Parts: sequence; structure tokens; C-alpha cells
Amino acid sequence: MTIGTPRGEVVLETSRLVLRPWRVAEAVVQRELWTERDPRVPPHRRIDAEGHPTVAELEDSIRTDQLWSTGLLAIERKASRDVIGYCGLVDSGRGPAGEPELAFELLRRVWGQGYATEASLAVLDRARSSGYARLWATVWDWNTASRRVLAKVGFTETELKEVDAERGTTLFTTRQL
Repeated sequence: MTIGTPRGEVVLETSRLVLRPWRVAEAVVQRELWTERDPRVPPHRRIDAEGHPTVAELEDSIRTDQLWSTGLLAIERKASRDVIGYCGLVDSGRGPAGEPELAFELLRRVWGQGYATEASLAVLDRARSSGYARLWATVWDWNTASRRVLAKVGFTETELKEVDAERGTTLFTTRQL
């Protein structure tokens, strides 16, 4: 289900979750996601030696980067009102033009509870109703949990891969809507 807000923002709702634009105060959740990332994730997506990005830098990003208001939506649990990660569509430039990429990331403490699948299905429904015919998702070959989520929501692995001897192989998956 999609509900509107006074500012015309898209908010998606499921039985347990609300997916909505990020609030500046939730930069601490984004920082926690950065600190939890697997060491095999490229350095530009992890906290660096100087401690960047800081909470203040992430707050600024939420204020200024449209990605956090229309692309990667905050996943909020209805029962507790806490934000546990993000899910949404991004134009990563890795797939064909007009075919965005599904992306999601959740805090480790909520893994294994079906939230990534539930949030992804809400985003897929929104993508379908918005007229997209196909979506992409990339995933590291070693990330079995995310690979399972993608399979559950109907993505299939393609022949396309990017091999990185240090970090593993990125698999490209796709789904018709």
C-alpha cells in the first residue's frame, strides 16, 4: 500500500513496516549500518581510518541528497517506531537505462526476521505501479542472506558478473515486473 504525505513524498506501508524518507536525526542509524559492514565491502562504503563519514556528515547527506528522500527509504518498524535500515531503488548505472537497482541493508540485530523481504516486496509493488518493466540487483557472491532475499522476491542471477580477487564476485540479478 502507498500513502501520500503533505509534501507529496512516497511512503510505503506493509503489515509491520513503514518505508519513508529519512529524518536528519536518524543519521545515527546510517552510521551504525556503516560500522557493521563486512570488511570485504569496498573501503569507500565503510568507516575510514579518520572516522568518516561522521554522524554530522550523514546528517548533511540526508538534508541534501535526494537519494535519502526518494531512493533509499528508511525502514521503520510500526510496533516500535525504530528505524532498522533502508530499502529502495537507485540508478546505479550498472543496469540498462530506465531499469533501476533494488538495494537494501538492515541492522544486524534484525537480520533473519523477514524485514528485508517484506520491504523489498513493497518496493517491487511500487516499481510495478510506477511502470517499470524490469529491475536489477547486485549482490556479492559471499552474501548468502541477501542472495536468499533476492531469490524470495523473484530475482534470478544472470550470466553477468564482476570479479574482484580481493572482495569477491559481484553477481547481477534481474526481475521482470
